Amino acid sequence: MKKEKISFTESIIILIALLAILGIAVIKFSLSPEVPVLFTVLLLTFWARLRGFSWQDVQDGIKEGIGVAIIPIFIFILIGALIGIWIKAGIIPSIMVLGFHLISGSFFVPSVFIVCSIIGMAIGSGFTTISTVGIALFGIGTSMNINPALVAGAIISGAVFGDKMSPLSDSTNLSSAVAESEVFAHIKNVMWSTIPAFIVSLILFWILGNSGHMDLTKIEHTSRILQANFSITWWALIPIILMIFCAWRKIPAIPTLFMNIAVTVIMIFIQSPHESIQSLNNLVMNGFVAKTSDKAVDALLTRGGISSMMATVALIISTLSLGGMLMKFNVIQSAMEPLVKHLKKPGRLITVTILSGICINLFVGEQYLSVILPGRAFKPAFDKIKLSPLALSRVLEDGGSVINYLIPWGVAGSFAASTLGVPVLQFLPFVFFSLLSPIFSILSGITGIGLKWVKEK
Repeated sequence: MKKEKISFTESIIILIALLAILGIAVIKFSLSPEVPVLFTVLLLTFWARLRGFSWQDVQDGIKEGIGVAIIPIFIFILIGALIGIWIKAGIIPSIMVLGFHLISGSFFVPSVFIVCSIIGMAIGSGFTTISTVGIALFGIGTSMNINPALVAGAIISGAVFGDKMSPLSDSTNLSSAVAESEVFAHIKNVMWSTIPAFIVSLILFWILGNSGHMDLTKIEHTSRILQANFSITWWALIPIILMIFCAWRKIPAIPTLFMNIAVTVIMIFIQSPHESIQSLNNLVMNGFVAKTSDKAVDALLTRGGISSMMATVALIISTLSLGGMLMKFNVIQSAMEPLVKHLKKPGRLITVTILSGICINLFVGEQYLSVILPGRAFKPAFDKIKLSPLALSRVLEDGGSVINYLIPWGVAGSFAASTLGVPVLQFLPFVFFSLLSPIFSILSGITGIGLKWVKEK
């Protein structure tokens, strides 16, 4: 059977159909996204065979899609192991107790946003920020009876801001590289959309954080439970300091996590010299199981382990298989090509580029591809109307990597949901920073404020 070029109309129909299936399944019927994603892979496979693609094409698309996430998947496995041993060693409980003493109840939610922003910039990883300090802050918020979705939104917003503004961040460097701009100039320029989004988010977190009932008396009870069941000490900050030092030395994530795991294991053996290898193996594999006198604390601190990440890994593999097939069959490329030819005004070009990044997040679920694909597709259009590469790199970040946390079947969204225990659709309305960044970027394109142009030689 002869393959024909996929038309724009056909590609749009395919993408809308796939998005409708995923949206109805996840939003209307509240299904976990894994099965609906696999169903769309099945349908796309049938369509591909009808259009003349071979079984090898299907398999190649799946392999190419998964290939971009091999390193992130391995990092997720290590983070799962790290969470369990961090709780066992008293690191997360110590951060919680310290937070109880330092963070004001009336300013708690904005404080969470600010702290995660600072840690995110220092570490350069939104995932690591959420899975370490984020869990501790989430526990404090739960102890204060604050809406878990609001606290999760503040944690994720801060983590995304820090990731976006850090020269150590993979996504920041990727956006800069794809647009061919210098990374520090990119970070400086991205402030035109990032700072307004940060300020508005901070105001919203302050307003909403003061609107609910906070049971401050429960904090003392939770603090006593933690101190009675865990080793609460300043030494617990050593792994965090090590992580920041590794980020400063630009040591990649995998060796950083391995070193952190090793240091934490040593701390466990110092605290419990008779800890068996078997129990440590079970801790790494299945996570920590809290057994205190408080069911709420047990529910909060029973988490981690490699097995806890397997559902996220399964979703990532399924989603990226779908994305790889859409790329292999030129469905996404065919949908984007006609748009590029008719974009001659900066406001319209920036808006469409951001919307393309959002759509790729919806269809592919991978934040790197949401930067790479629009970057490659729209760079000639940016060059043609003399917009600076800095303008493109900012748009790629505002419409690409920050949005992935809002997609239930996205790599970042599913990771945050499984780590914090709050479904994406619940925390989505409160991730103000990710919601506002593309809006301010579009406004910049329309008004011309902060828009960089190529200087005439």
